Amino acid sequence: MGRRRGWAALAVAALLVTGACAKSEDGAGTPAPAGSEGQQVAQSAAADGPTCTLQAFGGEAFDVKTATVGFSQSEKEANPFRIAETQSIKDEAKALGVTNLRVTNAQSQFSKQISDVQQLIAQGAKLLVIAPLNSDGWEPVLKQAAEKKIPIITIDRKINAKPCTDYLTFIGSDFYEQGKRAADQMVAALNGTGEVAILLGAPGNNVTTDRTAGFKDRIAEKAPNIKITFEQTGEFTREKGQQVTEQLIQSRPGTSGIYAENDEMALGAVTALKGAGKAAGQVKIVSIDGTRAAVQGIVDGWLYSVIESNPRFGPLAFQTAQKFVAGEAIPATTIISDREYTTANAKDSLGHAY
Repeated sequence: MGRRRGWAALAVAALLVTGACAKSEDGAGTPAPAGSEGQQVAQSAAADGPTCTLQAFGGEAFDVKTATVGFSQSEKEANPFRIAETQSIKDEAKALGVTNLRVTNAQSQFSKQISDVQQLIAQGAKLLVIAPLNSDGWEPVLKQAAEKKIPIITIDRKINAKPCTDYLTFIGSDFYEQGKRAADQMVAALNGTGEVAILLGAPGNNVTTDRTAGFKDRIAEKAPNIKITFEQTGEFTREKGQQVTEQLIQSRPGTSGIYAENDEMALGAVTALKGAGKAAGQVKIVSIDGTRAAVQGIVDGWLYSVIESNPRFGPLAFQTAQKFVAGEAIPATTIISDREYTTANAKDSLGHAY
C-alpha cells in the first residue's frame, strides 16, 4: 500500500462528512476552508487499478441498514485513535439508520480478534468492518467469510490477502508517505544533522513496516548526516514509549531527535525526557497520529511536528459498503489524505484534533 504512489486520484474526490467532533483533512497542513471541518478526503482510490463488483465477488445484495453489520476493533480504547475510530463507526451507523451494528474489541489480543470476528460471522453478519491488529494470520476468518460471501472492509491496517477474493477492500492512510513526511520534519528540526532514535510501532503489521521504511528512505535521500542510532519497539503504547525512551537516554545521551511512530509513544517519550530533566524542545520529537494531547505538545514546545493519521473511517466505510451492494465497482485500496500539525498551525488547529 505504502509504495503505490502512482495511482491516479479519483475524478471526483469523495468528501465525506463525519460527526461534529471530526477534523478536516487537507493533506498539506494548511487551514481548512470555512465549513469543511469534519470532512475526510479520499485522496486516491486506485482509479486505474483493480476494482471489485458484487457480481465479481459472488455475493448477494442486502440492505446495509437492516443487515447485521459487525465491526471488530483491535486495540484497547485507552488510545485516542481507537476511541475516535470506534465512535466514528457507531456515529455513522446511527446517522444512516443501521439497526443491527455489533461492535467487538480484541483488547490488543490477536487470538481474541480472530474469535471475535468468527463469532460475528456465526451471528449472521452480512458485512464486516475490521481494524486488524496484525496483517497476517487471518486465514481462518477469511475462509469462513468467503464460504458465506461476506464482504470484509479493512480500515487503518491491511490484511495480507487478495482483495475481491479474500476481502473486499482496504481504506486507510499511505503509511509509507507518512514516514517520508515525518522524515522531512525531522530534517528541518535538526538542520540535516544529528543522531535520531526510532520508537517503532508494534511488529507484524503494515503500519509499522511502512512508516519505518518511509522514514529511513527519506532520511537517506535528503539528510545522510542524520544517523539513526537506536531502534526499539514501543508497541504503540505510552507506557512502553516511556520505558524505551528511558533506556535511550541512558544508552544514547547524544540523541537529538526521536521519531515516534504514533503519538502515544511520543507522549511517553515526553514523560521520560521530563523525568531526565530535559528542557522542552531539547530533543526534537516528530510523531504520527494527530491526537489532541500530541498537538498540545507542539503548542507547549515538547513536540516539533505531528503527521496526522485520520481515524474517522465511519462515513467512508459505510459509503463503500452501500456502493458495493448497489453494484458499483469498488477499488482494492482507497488512500485518504492527512494533514500536518506544526508550530505554525498547532494552536489554531487544536480544536480539530481528536
